[in-house]
Amino acid sequence: MIIEEIQRELKNEGLDGWLFYDFHNRDPIAIRILNIDPKRFTSRRWFYYIPAEGTPKKLVHKIESWKLDHLPGEKLIYLPWEELHSNLRQILAGAKYVAMQYSPRNAIPYVSNVDAGTVELVRSFGIDVKSSANLVSLFEAHLTDEEIESHARAGELMHKVKDLTFQEIAKRIKRGENPTEYEIQLFMLDLFKEFKLVNNDGPIVAINEHTADPHFEPTADNCYKMQEGDLVLLDLWAKLDTEKSIYYDITWMGYIGRSVPDKLQNIFQIVTKARDSALKLVQERFSKNMPIFGFEVDDAARKVIDDAGYGKFFTHRTGHNIGEEVHGNGTHMDNLETRDERKIIPGCCFSIEPGIYIPEEKIGFRSEIDAVITNKGEVVVYGEIQKEIIPILTL
Repeated sequence: MIIEEIQRELKNEGLDGWLFYDFHNRDPIAIRILNIDPKRFTSRRWFYYIPAEGTPKKLVHKIESWKLDHLPGEKLIYLPWEELHSNLRQILAGAKYVAMQYSPRNAIPYVSNVDAGTVELVRSFGIDVKSSANLVSLFEAHLTDEEIESHARAGELMHKVKDLTFQEIAKRIKRGENPTEYEIQLFMLDLFKEFKLVNNDGPIVAINEHTADPHFEPTADNCYKMQEGDLVLLDLWAKLDTEKSIYYDITWMGYIGRSVPDKLQNIFQIVTKARDSALKLVQERFSKNMPIFGFEVDDAARKVIDDAGYGKFFTHRTGHNIGEEVHGNGTHMDNLETRDERKIIPGCCFSIEPGIYIPEEKIGFRSEIDAVITNKGEVVVYGEIQKEIIPILTL
């Protein structure tokens, strides 16, 4: 980590310092930014304070005094709780505004990792605790050129998985078989292994009424058999099986037939128009060197769907940050579940995935792409962008 860069951003934010705190590895943001090994045993509270000016300070327990030895700065050691309080007060002396992994009214839950009691303790010293959300975007969600390249390489393989899966559905249906959603998911997972891709869960394979459930999870017990006339949704996310690799996350749709009914294609076109409107806004702002915030991207996609009369059927945010976890801690494209007022910055990746879900008609639609803002400020989408629902039996 580069202390000088953090200190520069603290000054830009008008903050006196950034206070990191953890207990039992509860704050993954602190662990990643400070390069702490989460596998090493830890059982006591620790603090690390980076002031806007001056030398960082560590506060660690006596029996785990080694905990932050890999980081620069002066070390203070506590044993009784009174000593923890007095040392923390000493470390923060003179500060008025300090950032922590906290979000007012839990507006951005991804950064709400510090418990209320610890925030109360810091405030008892006369300090105003501010959210570290903008800092987290810069120092935890920012991607290097190498990490962006890993995302692009994963994308090439993920599109192969998607293409082979649609082809496999076509083959089995043409042979007179009726594969289940779960069986096709297992086929995709075998491809992940073959291509050395890893993920924590998924992918989603959904047909008909299951496409109307944005987070449907096929199992051996809840799955349906596929047949001609079914609407198919594939949502797949994975990354290369290497360190510091970045997820790739897409959703594509198909129809088991040689042509797609106009009604389905027309609703899908509303979704793609919303997706493209959101992407266009991001491209325009960066081309003009103008700021853009997460909630604005959500607004752009949502307006298209609202104007088409399907607003009540768009039941989730437009997109999420993507990093080493598929749902990262950077800026989200959201003005529904939360209002994300963080800027979209160079060196970030996020999904754009509007949807329309109509359970009473047993249909749902989503189109998902990943937008990357390179470190040069270019807006890039790696891989093909779907334009129309795929007639699967033509494959």
